[in-house]
Amino acid sequence: MNSTLHYNQTVKPALLINNQVNNQCELTAEAIQRAREGVDFAGDRISNQIIEQVLSSQQALAEGGKERKISGTIRRMVMRIIINTLFRVKVENSDRIPNTPVLIAANHLNHIDPFLLLSELPAKPYFHILGDARTLYNNKWKRILLHFAKGVIPLERMWKEEIAVMAAAKAGREDLTELAADIEKYVPKGNSIESMRRLDRIVQGIFNRGDSVLIFPEGKLGNVEGQVLPLKRGAAIYALRSGVPILPIALIGTKDLFFRKELIVRIGEPLVFPQCNRLKAEQIQTVIDELQLAIQNLLPTDYSEPVGNKPLRNFLNHLFW
Repeated sequence: MNSTLHYNQTVKPALLINNQVNNQCELTAEAIQRAREGVDFAGDRISNQIIEQVLSSQQALAEGGKERKISGTIRRMVMRIIINTLFRVKVENSDRIPNTPVLIAANHLNHIDPFLLLSELPAKPYFHILGDARTLYNNKWKRILLHFAKGVIPLERMWKEEIAVMAAAKAGREDLTELAADIEKYVPKGNSIESMRRLDRIVQGIFNRGDSVLIFPEGKLGNVEGQVLPLKRGAAIYALRSGVPILPIALIGTKDLFFRKELIVRIGEPLVFPQCNRLKAEQIQTVIDELQLAIQNLLPTDYSEPVGNKPLRNFLNHLFW
């Protein structure tokens, strides 16, 4: 593989801010508070220890170590009890899921999405989730659940709220100067060559062991049902390097949650690309474009939220934050 292409074309923080802030996050009081929480999470000693332990363990497995994980059947059963107690779930085209290693790529509307997918995907092959590190480990009950569930690969990256705060401070918001400085100082960006190489080794090790990977290639939460944000390059790179198919999945109804709402998991046709170790930018972009279209075509063009009483709406929308 061309390592310069993979690891050195990382978007620099300042450029990322300038190019993405207008599309990422409206700078509301809630967004600013979320950015403050993000800084606190970034400095949490327990979370950082867990994240490093998980990454070190996954890297050891990629290098031939032995894996200790819970049965996929038990994990699925526990997740299904939780999710199906709270919601009504409909899965479409489940017969399209391969029983061999696959990279699942889904749109992302809510922090519940990985838990929803784990409750409905087959127990075998075992699915590993690439998810935001601070969101995964930001409270005790999720730490306990994920310690039980295993199969999580934490990603270190900036949140859209943090990017918006830094852009606003740069544009002259003096009240955000201190917060922006703390974000720059304490929040890991996850774009170092070393961290990206380690992540790549972990993912390829998972495929080599016969397991599968679940990724949300938008890289952040979407804002609107039925729309897919521009996809990041990671899913394309992992699929091309390993030769495993990409399975597009559309999640419908998870943006705004309430008790017993119907959530739809719509599964697309697998996308197969030839394995390649020396990647070119055009190859990666071709895969991204095809995957983007596949996910978009699975989403409804006329989605409308249910009307009427929405019990536990506020609680459920913040439960997995």
